[in-house]
Order: sequence, then C-alpha cells, then structure tokens
Amino acid sequence: MRRVGLTGGIASGKSTVAARLRELGIPVLDADRLVRDLYEPGRAGAAAVADEFGPELLDERGAVDRPRLSALAFADPAAVARLNARVHPLVRRETDRWLAERDSEGEAVAVVEATLLVENGGRERYDFLVAVSAPEETRLARALRRDPSSTRESVLARMRAQLPDEVRNAACDVVLVSDGSVEELRAKVDELAARLRSGVRS
Repeated sequence: MRRVGLTGGIASGKSTVAARLRELGIPVLDADRLVRDLYEPGRAGAAAVADEFGPELLDERGAVDRPRLSALAFADPAAVARLNARVHPLVRRETDRWLAERDSEGEAVAVVEATLLVENGGRERYDFLVAVSAPEETRLARALRRDPSSTRESVLARMRAQLPDEVRNAACDVVLVSDGSVEELRAKVDELAARLRSGVRS
C-alpha cells in the first residue's frame, strides 16, 4: 500500500483536498482530528497533558482546555517541545494502526492529513508527500471568513508560527496551488488521485 502524507498551512485548502480524495474513494485520516479525540476525557492525550502541565489544563469534563493549552504553547516554545514529546508518540501509534488496517483491507493508497507532517518526520514515514499552498493574503481572507471572531493580527501570528510555505513545499513531492476556485482545486485533486493510484512519483 502506498502511504501518502497531505499537509498545508492554515486555510491553504488542505481540507478541501482531503474531502475530494475521500469522494474519489481514497481513505484519508485527519491527524489533527485524531489529536482532538485524544484530548477528550479519559483519553491518553488528556492524561498526558494533565501529567505534563497540571490538571488545571483540563476543563470540568476532564477534556483538555484547548484554548488554554494553545495560549500556553504559543507563549512558550519550550512548552511546545514538551507537549509534542508527549502527544506525538500517541498520534503516531494511532496513525500506524489506521494505516495497517487500510493495508489489511487491500487499499492501494491511504492518505494521512496533518498540519505538522513535515516537521514530524513525514519525509521518512511516507512514500509520497503532498503540500497544499496558497498566497498569504488568500489564506488570510479565508481564515477570517471561517472565523469572524479572529483578527488579521491573530491569524498572521498563527501563520508565522507554522513552517514557511517554501520550506514545506520543498520537502514534498507535489504542491497543489490553491489560488483559484474550489472547482479548480478539485480538478487538480482528480489528477493527483490518478497519479497516486498509478504509482507515479513526479
């Protein structure tokens, strides 16, 4: 089975690409959603956060208080490293299990969608990497439409905290530029799906 990593920054169009791949019958795991699931009450991610940063990082349900965790991590790079050291092995274990299940089902291709794919050793773990990229102003406008409560400054700060597009793109086998309509991006995904199934690398 061909293991494919799909990545991109905030509001790049990555979710649109993932949704189209699913429509085309290619299984896609959302690793960012997997993290959210691990932060639910009683899950290993919530226990790890409480152990590393204290029970005050959990809400009244016992789930990770994600806004508080984000504020802590954003203000302290050392906290990010500590968080990643605890949570990323959990995500990798769940991801590997999902991939093994898809392989046992006879899938030819399986895709893992993750924002921090390149940063977390994706080049070594996947056979093929796909980046979704868009101009900064396009991404900014999309992010502000998606969350009207955010500000230009807050979105830009989140974008600056991520890997620059040029670095991410250079690590990937294919870059899908999402600077037009949704229909245009979906057409690019259709071409990508055909290439993935045929085994073409570039």
